[in-house]
Amino acid sequence: MENLVDLLMLILLQAVLGFDNLLYISLESKRAPLEKQKAVRIWGIGLAVVLRIGLLFLLLKMMHSFQSTWFKLDTSFVYAEVNFASLITLIGGVFIIYTAVKEIIHMLSYEEAHAHDQQKKQASMAKIVALIVMMNLVFSFDSILSAMAITKVAWVMTIAIVISGILMIVMADKVSSFLQKNRLYEVLGLFILFIVGVLLISEGGHKAHLSFFGYPVEAMSKTTFYFVIAVLVLIDIIQGRYQKKLMAEKKRLHGDIA
Repeated sequence: MENLVDLLMLILLQAVLGFDNLLYISLESKRAPLEKQKAVRIWGIGLAVVLRIGLLFLLLKMMHSFQSTWFKLDTSFVYAEVNFASLITLIGGVFIIYTAVKEIIHMLSYEEAHAHDQQKKQASMAKIVALIVMMNLVFSFDSILSAMAITKVAWVMTIAIVISGILMIVMADKVSSFLQKNRLYEVLGLFILFIVGVLLISEGGHKAHLSFFGYPVEAMSKTTFYFVIAVLVLIDIIQGRYQKKLMAEKKRLHGDIA
């Protein structure tokens, strides 16, 4: 009975912590041709689940090695004790910010819009799957470490990972379909992705005890993260309604003039 309760808690935990990962998968899969996007998501998440289970058993066996310091920086303006987990998290955060900024710039550049669409169509399916798997593993560290705080029973954590993977495939399809039908929300999604990158960098910096001029980098809490996301969504909804109101007023004025 205790293991069943732990399993339900882990599935819920994976669902909450998997939101940022889900958004990345949905946006990244859009770079593939439309007819291959679902296959990209299935392969990406499926391979990531297998590797995540492998990572789980590796962490169970080598927890100390992952948390031990690999190298130290100690200068007059920066201090850090970098281990494997912090390094992967920092690299993942930088890569996600780079991806989000690059896509936003392409969206704003009218001249490059057509060329960018062609480039997206030509994106290699293997490359997109590899990126999804890589980023899924980056997001895995926190979720697995959180899971290990709830239970140390390997089979319970394994089942939770498999079930969360299946749910992620289903939800990724729905999120991708929504973004396809409502392309204006792509901008919102990219800015959320940017915040996800900031979240990862703050977590990686905190794990590495990173500080600049004696001021330590603090990890962004999940509460703060979801609050920022809620504010962004609210702003986007209000902005959308305000634009519709302005367009309706403009249409009415043109009608009166005519």
